[in-house]
Amino acid sequence: MNATELWQRYEDWLYYHDGLELYVDISRMGFDAAFVESLQPKFAKAFADMAALEAGAIANPDEDRMVGHYWLRDPDLAPDDLGQEITTVLDEIDDFVQQVHAGTIKPAEADQFTRILSVGIGGSALGPEFVSEALAPINPKMDIYFMDNTDPAGLDLVLDRLGDDLKSTLVLITSKSGGTPETRNGMLEVKHRFEALGLDFPSHAVAITMIGSKMDELERMEGWLAEFPMFDWVGGRTSEMSAVGLLSASLLGIDIRSMLVGAKEMDAATRVADLKTNPAALLALAWYYAGNGQGEKDMVMLPYKDSLLLFSRYLQQLVMESLGKEKDLDGNVVHQGIAVYGNKGSTDQHAYVQQLREGVPNFFATFIEVLKDREGPSIEVEPDATSGDFLNGFLQGTRAALYDNQRESITITINEVTPRTVGALIALYERAVGLYASLVNINAYHQPGVEAGKKAAASIIDLQRRVLTVVRSLDQPLPLATVADKAGATDQVESVYKILRHLAANNRGITLQGDRRTPSKLNVAAKASSES
Repeated sequence: MNATELWQRYEDWLYYHDGLELYVDISRMGFDAAFVESLQPKFAKAFADMAALEAGAIANPDEDRMVGHYWLRDPDLAPDDLGQEITTVLDEIDDFVQQVHAGTIKPAEADQFTRILSVGIGGSALGPEFVSEALAPINPKMDIYFMDNTDPAGLDLVLDRLGDDLKSTLVLITSKSGGTPETRNGMLEVKHRFEALGLDFPSHAVAITMIGSKMDELERMEGWLAEFPMFDWVGGRTSEMSAVGLLSASLLGIDIRSMLVGAKEMDAATRVADLKTNPAALLALAWYYAGNGQGEKDMVMLPYKDSLLLFSRYLQQLVMESLGKEKDLDGNVVHQGIAVYGNKGSTDQHAYVQQLREGVPNFFATFIEVLKDREGPSIEVEPDATSGDFLNGFLQGTRAALYDNQRESITITINEVTPRTVGALIALYERAVGLYASLVNINAYHQPGVEAGKKAAASIIDLQRRVLTVVRSLDQPLPLATVADKAGATDQVESVYKILRHLAANNRGITLQGDRRTPSKLNVAAKASSES
């Protein structure tokens, strides 16, 4: 297309939300009118599916659950008494945060809580981390630290950084079931550090979990400081607008009510059953076109704002866990999904944009543009040009350079990064995921692959216990294969070897003797307690 035709296409496909000052531009995707027309029946079904979901239909048949994250920002839409439950939790968050900030709720060992330690994983961590990075004020009400893995060195690093400040640290433990191993491990590590310092862990601990979960029972038994509920109809990757994300955000001093307002406004915009005037439908259309309805191209997120750096990481879970499915709703093997990765502009000008423009064309880009540069005026770093002008130039230049080499892109533009616009962005992508899932006939609201991974990990821990029982009974070294056989794992020698190698490296009462380059010839011995 020539410049005049491109300008006309831009105007033809530009979406603008007046209230949110948000633009969605899919003009640099190469679909034509015939393609759009061919998808109209699929979109009609997708709009109907989303309406049924919001009305309370069972959207997750695997678990017989509704999916109602939309109700979190518009409780009046929730069925039965759920709306009152949502409102009650919001009021409880407001009351708790006010008391923490006022020092009415405080630790026994300090005058006030000054820090937050958030322990969670997946949706219980990614949303809160993204929002805190994007929206925390320069001088937040409290400082926040995250534990989102079960890496011992990582756990130590966070706890060591807190050091003596643990005495004024509020610990948020977030787990829907209360049994997620990574979160449970983090909680136990934190509890151990508190006890080692002579601090009372329960008086610092807040549970965010489902009523009746293992963590709920533990909280009641130990008498933790507070508990906030998670709802079974809200999945982890769509839980940022629940207590999971709102409690920590509010403690930081972020206006959570504005986040909810922005999400509610976007929800209303994305309910419109018309493709060209529904921003989430436009995204779903672009995704479907780019990947031929099969996820054949990756989604590269390029936010041109430092505060939005973690948006791509947040979207990795939302998009990939929702859309990465082996089977469709009819039981056919389809291997659906869209891979998501990204960094930020203009850092990417000096990183992987070279490949994006000239390498394998296996992606489409999404630029996130923020019009407002900063609070207050900017100096000119060159005549008639500020730092923000350069950032804008890099974005426009990269978009044009990609298009000139047949690399397609979407651009989402907001005026500034605020609680309201961040809430809107989250809601926009939540709805786009739901619509796209309907287009490709998959269930966006379950995660059998994640559950399979958890079961496989649990089986390794069970095998480790059997191996340790065998090794602890040894009075002389035995070949690796013999140890595996005694542990009832004759066909799992590799797993046994890797378990033993890890235990030996951590001085867990085991030694491996022989040539490490030939694991099958190693002997396994119990290390004497004096050597441990």
